[in-house]
Amino acid sequence: MDNLLPPSAWSHLPFFSDQLPAINATIHSDPREILPPRDQVFAALTRCTPKSVRAVILGQDPYPTPGHAHGLSFSVEPEVRPLPRSLGNIYKEMVTDLGAAPLNGDLRFWADQGVLLLNTCLTVPAGEANGHAKLGWQSLAKQVLQEVSQSPTAFVLWGKQAQGLAHHISEPKNGGQHLLIESAHPSPLSARRGFFGSRPFSRINAWLTAQGQPQIDWTNV
Repeated sequence: MDNLLPPSAWSHLPFFSDQLPAINATIHSDPREILPPRDQVFAALTRCTPKSVRAVILGQDPYPTPGHAHGLSFSVEPEVRPLPRSLGNIYKEMVTDLGAAPLNGDLRFWADQGVLLLNTCLTVPAGEANGHAKLGWQSLAKQVLQEVSQSPTAFVLWGKQAQGLAHHISEPKNGGQHLLIESAHPSPLSARRGFFGSRPFSRINAWLTAQGQPQIDWTNV
């Protein structure tokens, strides 16, 4: 994998000068197939500039199955069937909440509406979930949360790992309040412990309406 280059709109974050060089070196020396493809590692940040972010959904690390991950948390390429189980549960909750869900697992249309789908770890060796959990990617997630929390933003923290980063969300600089949605993770192991029934999508849209912003089309149907 060639060296990863910072997405221009986020390149001012200290991570890209302080931690990325070491991550590049480690990935270069790793003989395993690394996912997602190099040009998609920063896809979430490339698709959302800091000023365009209206909501953040934190994931853990990319799907370790080749052909699934494309750089956005929980999202998969449109032809992937069956859906990963966590994404399937997200869609079940969406049907309960909104009455419909997207026709496939490609969530890039969320990102195009200002939903930052950010994993806390941006790479994974094929077939080895959490295989890059100790590379230092989490520093980027922390800095991104600090950056976008300068303005009122909706934050969705599913599960204890995402919730552990909540203290990196600061108060908006120009007044207003964030929306913070915390619940169990949508994985099959925990979804019935508070994820189902949490209605995050309608809650975000109600909050956006109160902010005078357009709602997010979550279903694309």
